[in-house]
Order: sequence, then C-alpha cells, then structure tokens
Amino acid sequence: MMMKLKQNLLVACLVISSVTVFYLGRHAMECHHRIEERSSHSSTILRGSGPGGHNLSAPFVYNKDMPLVFIGGVPRSGTTLMRAMLDAHPEVRCGEETRVIPRILAMKQMWSRSGREKMRLDEAGVTDEVLDAAMQAFLLEIIVKHGEPANFLCNKDPFALKSLSYLAKIFPHAKFVLMIRDGRASVHSMISRKVTIAGFDLGSYRDCLTKWNRAIETMYTQCLDASDKCLPVHYEQLVLHPEKWMRTLLKFLDIPWNEAVLHHEELIGKAGGVSLSKVERSTDQVIKPVNVEALSKWVGKIPVDVLRDMPVIAPMLSRLGYDPHANPPNYGRPDPKVLDNTRRNKFLFKIDGLHRPNPDDAGPIVRYPIGLPITAECDTAWIRTRDCSDASCTEIECLRPLRHSVAQLPSSPILHIYQTDLYVRVLLL
Repeated sequence: MMMKLKQNLLVACLVISSVTVFYLGRHAMECHHRIEERSSHSSTILRGSGPGGHNLSAPFVYNKDMPLVFIGGVPRSGTTLMRAMLDAHPEVRCGEETRVIPRILAMKQMWSRSGREKMRLDEAGVTDEVLDAAMQAFLLEIIVKHGEPANFLCNKDPFALKSLSYLAKIFPHAKFVLMIRDGRASVHSMISRKVTIAGFDLGSYRDCLTKWNRAIETMYTQCLDASDKCLPVHYEQLVLHPEKWMRTLLKFLDIPWNEAVLHHEELIGKAGGVSLSKVERSTDQVIKPVNVEALSKWVGKIPVDVLRDMPVIAPMLSRLGYDPHANPPNYGRPDPKVLDNTRRNKFLFKIDGLHRPNPDDAGPIVRYPIGLPITAECDTAWIRTRDCSDASCTEIECLRPLRHSVAQLPSSPILHIYQTDLYVRVLLL
C-alpha cells in the first residue's frame, strides 16, 4: 500500500515538473522573441491619412535602418525653404523644427568630450553602445511621431548637422543636406530680424561672422568626410535655379521626381502638404514662391571695418566659393520663372503725407521719417506682408494672394488710404 502511494506521488511530481518546465520554456521563448524585436529597434504605428490625402490602412513600420533625411546648416541659410520644398513632395514629410534634437545631440557630444565623465559612465555600465541605442530610439521617436507618416521622413533642425558624423553612425542609411549661404547674408538676416542664436552677439557683425565661420566649418568638414551621404546645397543656387537643384537633390536622396517641389507655396496648410510653424522666423518668407528678394539685402549694411577684415574674420567664405571682397556679389542670373516670381508677386507703394492725419482713423499704421503716421492697407484681394513700425520705414508691401490667378486681379494692386483730411501721393515702385 505504501509502495503504491509513493509511486503515485512520484508520478504526480513528474507531471507537475513537466508542466512547469513546459510553461517556463514557452515563457523563455516569448522573452527571447521580445528581446529580438527590441534589438532590431523596429516599431509600428497605425497610419491614418497619408501624404497626398491617401488613406493608408497598413501599419507604418519604422526603425534605425529606414532612409531618413537630415537638413541642416547655420540658421538663416535656407533650411526652412529647403524643407518646405521637400515637404511639398507627396512622399516626403519633414515638418517643423523639433528643437530638442540638436540639444540632445549637444549633450551627447559633451559627455563624449569629457574624459572624466566618460569614465564615470563606463563604470556605471552606461557604455557608448548603451548611449547609442538610447539616442537612436529617442531621435527616431521624435522624428516619426511629431508629424504624419510618409515614405520618406526628414528632420530640419539647423544645428543638428554639427553632429553629422555621429548621426551617420547611428542611422547608417540616413542622408544629409547641408544648406550653405553667403555668411554675410546669413548674419545680416540674423541681426536685422533679431533671430536669437545661442552664443551669437546680435549687436556685433564681427562676432556673428566669426561664429558663423566656426559653425559652418564644423558642418562642412563632416559633410565632406561623408561625401557619399551628404550633399552641400548653396542657397543662392537653389533660388536661382530651383528645378536644377531639386532634381539633383531628389536623385541623391533616391526620391522620385515630382513637380510639386517647385510650387511649395500652393501646398501650405493643406493635408499632406507643407505645415509651417507660427513661431519660426522664416515662416513669413517661405509663404512666397521661390524668388531672389533676399539674396543681396546685406549689401550696404555691414560696417566698413568688418568688410575690410572679411577674409580674416570669415575665411570659410572663400573656401565655399564666395568672394569676400565682392560688394555687391554676383551670384548668377536667375531662371526666367524665378525672375517672374520676384516681379509679379510683390508691389511696393511709397506714400508721401502732407498734413497731420485724424488720430481716430483705424487700420495699419505706416510711419515716416518726419514722424507722420498714415493709415493705409492693401486692397482686400491682396495680402499685406510687411508693417512699418518705425520712423525709417516708408513702404507698405502688397503680396499677390495664392488663391487668385493673374487674370482675376488688376494689373496692379489698389492701396486704400483711410484719411479724409490728408492729401497723399501714391507711387507704385
């Protein structure tokens, strides 16, 4: 009797042990499968309305091996225009600046440069491999999830390309677009538009040009080192010859050609089109078709002593193909379409006031050197893009709206003057 009881207990123990081993084995296999999934850094999100408004029901899978595009350069070098033109492509999504990506990359650089900090991290088990995996995951989540899914995703944070070599390491299939602009134009734009950039003294052309030289040298050197992955694009040539350079760029990025990239202004605010930030300083400029208005605005604005020392202050000008002594410069002749864009989309009015206006009148204020305010605005069919807010401003700008064709508008815009007791003379410039 006792022997049979022992046999039954032994059989029961064997059954329980077998079941336990089976479930432990299955659990181990599930864990192994999850670890493999994580190690491949692949993630999935559900697609809603894709580029061009298409309904995409298939899940959107993304990982570190996808063909990302990074657009960068010194601020005020055409990075926003470039990303807007790419955003117009139905298979591409860039979106606004994330602002966090260059900051986290700068922190990573700081950790790597400090020998003591790196030693402490290694001692804690936070090795380069651990940090690289964390950076991959963080950057990828930001790029993918701050906008709509697309076949090609890009990021535009100008100073991110200071870490171009590192980005190429952690994203092996990524490509880079380095926007290059005449440093004199970039710096004048920073200062005149009061674009705050860490480390740049906006009260000094000399300081800003020195910082521009240092920043562009860092990015350009890394771009040359990764020449098979990085394409330098000169802003001046992009706006003078947009089709030529966009064809070159899309071929470099292995993205099929689409005419929409030449008409980004028509897709602003539309589904699958170009989304613009209300806080980015370049937004008011990229709403216009590609034009040459901004190319030489710096001429006559830079102090004489800075111009004299330009080859020493900014030696990268010569290295990038600009003449540091040319004032004004000769960037080349624009394509006929670009010239037409520049001519037909802008009308400037100069107004001379002769009597003091009625202070109760409403409307935008235009001020004059003598301090005389005039209340004026563009006709309702036109968009007023520039307000005069100081005594040196004597012009109001009327921009042809995108929703109207040339045939629907008069040959020139109408300027309304809201002063019944004021005689004015209106000149179309």
